[in-house]
Amino acid sequence: MRELTSGNPAKMIFTFAVPIALGALFQQLYSMIDTVIVGRTIGVEAIAALGSTSYISNLIIGFMSGLTNGFAIVTARHFGAGDEVKMRRSVAGTIFLGLAVSAVFTILSMIFLRPFLRILNTPEEIFETSYSYISIILLFMTAAMLYNMSAGVLRAVGDSVTPLVFLIISSFLNIGLDLLFIVKLSMGVRGAAYATVVSQVFSFAMCCVYIGIRFPYLIPRKEELKVTAHELSELMAMGLSLALMFSIVEIGSLILQRAINNFGTDTIAAHTAARKISSILMLPFSAFGSACATYCSQNLGAGRPERVGKGIKSAIIMCWIWSAAAVAVGYIFAPSIISWIAGTEEKFIVELASRYMRVNTPFYFILAVLVVMRSSLQGLGRKTIPVASSVIEMVGKAVVAFAAAPALGYFGVMISEPIVWFFMTILLVWGYARDRELVKATFVKENKYLN
Repeated sequence: MRELTSGNPAKMIFTFAVPIALGALFQQLYSMIDTVIVGRTIGVEAIAALGSTSYISNLIIGFMSGLTNGFAIVTARHFGAGDEVKMRRSVAGTIFLGLAVSAVFTILSMIFLRPFLRILNTPEEIFETSYSYISIILLFMTAAMLYNMSAGVLRAVGDSVTPLVFLIISSFLNIGLDLLFIVKLSMGVRGAAYATVVSQVFSFAMCCVYIGIRFPYLIPRKEELKVTAHELSELMAMGLSLALMFSIVEIGSLILQRAINNFGTDTIAAHTAARKISSILMLPFSAFGSACATYCSQNLGAGRPERVGKGIKSAIIMCWIWSAAAVAVGYIFAPSIISWIAGTEEKFIVELASRYMRVNTPFYFILAVLVVMRSSLQGLGRKTIPVASSVIEMVGKAVVAFAAAPALGYFGVMISEPIVWFFMTILLVWGYARDRELVKATFVKENKYLN
């Protein structure tokens, strides 16, 4: 347990963010290992199949992740205020709402998955492979939701280390299962999907056992399971805010993926490899963003407005330092890393993916501000502007898909995100500047920040 309401803001955020970043890194690594094993044992078409469906899983599971992270912000605020009863009731509400929403999404995704793949122009040669992989991931999406839910609760009370430990363990389990299912049992991409699901279930089980032993005060008591409509509404409002933010971004990415699918299997494979690297390089931004969301929420509950601005500034500076390192990686090491990930030396794939990296990484300095500001506003209970920024991203990617990509080819895809990041960041900085004086002056009326 760690309270983020006292001590040096930069140190507190850094020590809280590092385990989150490492945990996300291991998630990305075993996703990357899926790609490497699939590429070297099945082929480039299988990599394209995983890549062509990644945005679908990111959309639906990302929605669930955003939902549970939003619930955790409410839990963190009650923890910061020292109200254990409300904290446990928020945990109960998180469980009820998470299970209900994941059940609905599972049913809908199974009904509409094939038509959705058709809408995305999934190439016919990889259609069935794509379906076999993503259908398994979505059928068991509740496993991912339960892990994200339990990890979010632990982070809400300041424990970002334990979810990391469990992720490391499950990552090694995932690698072992990949080798068993794909190499030994010749299950193809279905083996990669089953390995991911089993690892997620194992992570959730470890979190449950740990919470029961280490944080029993988080477990709702019998009378606290009767969560009121108002409490559910509060949780759902914050959860939907983050979930919509996640899903709107991914809807834009799905639209963009439709344009990418039109360029053929080799371009899809190149884009998949480049995005794998980009996802890893962007991890510190999301980690510091998550840390700032919890930091701001705890300080909101504790009535410590003077700490908010200092923490946000420190997080941005630390992210800029990482951005400089990411640019170096993108320009120096991209070709060799891409070749390793894709499992091919094919010149077109390696050069196209490397070009993507070199166009995108210099704009990470803007992305750092975007992610930290958006998460901080969410932690302060500000819902509208973060969601509006995500709408800008979705619209921007739609413009690329229907205008820039047909006119400029894959280069239009490359430049789309940097342009969109710029406009999103302007909105978020304006939103924070507008609210900063209110945050400093009126922490007494907490509900004012939840509208």
